[in-house]
Amino acid sequence: MAASRTRLAPSPTGALHLGNVRTFLVNWTLARQRGWEIVLRVEDLDGPRHKEGAGVAMIDTLAWLGLDWDEGPYYQRNDLRPYREATARLAEQRHVYPCRCTRKEIEAASLSAPHGDGHELHYPGTCRPAENEPIDAELLGAEGVAWRVQVPAGVASFVDEFSGPQQFDVAQTVGDFLIGTKLGLPSYQLAVVVDDARQGIDKIVRGDDLLSSTPRQMLLYDLLELGPPPTYTHLPLVLGEDGRRLAKRHGDTRVSHYREQGVSAQRILGLLAEWCGVGTRQPLSAVEFVDRFSLDQLSRQPVVFTKADDAWLVQGD
Repeated sequence: MAASRTRLAPSPTGALHLGNVRTFLVNWTLARQRGWEIVLRVEDLDGPRHKEGAGVAMIDTLAWLGLDWDEGPYYQRNDLRPYREATARLAEQRHVYPCRCTRKEIEAASLSAPHGDGHELHYPGTCRPAENEPIDAELLGAEGVAWRVQVPAGVASFVDEFSGPQQFDVAQTVGDFLIGTKLGLPSYQLAVVVDDARQGIDKIVRGDDLLSSTPRQMLLYDLLELGPPPTYTHLPLVLGEDGRRLAKRHGDTRVSHYREQGVSAQRILGLLAEWCGVGTRQPLSAVEFVDRFSLDQLSRQPVVFTKADDAWLVQGD
């Protein structure tokens, strides 16, 4: 039987911060404890937010912390053909349709409040075709044309390996979601499904801000006839003291920031270890973290990064 496979999949929209790295560390640790192979994949398709050189810097940061991988790195942008082929297949089967709506038009047409983090609106179905209306496949790849999945009504259920039973009504929350953008690039939802399937990924570990993405990705697995989806393990996020997701507003929490100040990788891992229930914070290596970590010890509540945490990192011994 082939070994299970997981992926470390940073998105180069900025430098890795302590919250990102905590999730990657747990993912890497579970793989090394359980004999999973690790694929490194740089998810660089977010055009407007993609920062030149960020992918290379992220890889360097992961290696500096002591994380390794068995395959890669792969860059999604290097080969768009698999995503275009998947979109064409979905269009041929009338599972998707072209959409020219702008965000302002969606805001005006939708009576729903923004979903999730406020960046995603419920799509009201403005461009959804009638039942027997043909799909113009010649629009595939055309400038200014996005592509959306026709989401069926009903509740999708799955059991997360850490967060437990989950239920989402995709049609009610986000509606017909994007699989292709007006820039001619695949959306996150399509790209990760295509790549996970073709790279043999069957174990996914990521932040629980992506729980609501899971039923969308499971739907695409079904529509593309890719077989059973992976198992999912969604971990609580690291928050600032204001209860919001760790970001620039909480100060500079980039690993590179601490590295430039002379903070050791072992000290950073020591703080992450305490956040993961390993014990009282003390410097340790990635290998030592693997020896001591147990998923059962991980709190089901978000971690809060405090000024005291920052002070402990920079003060040294």
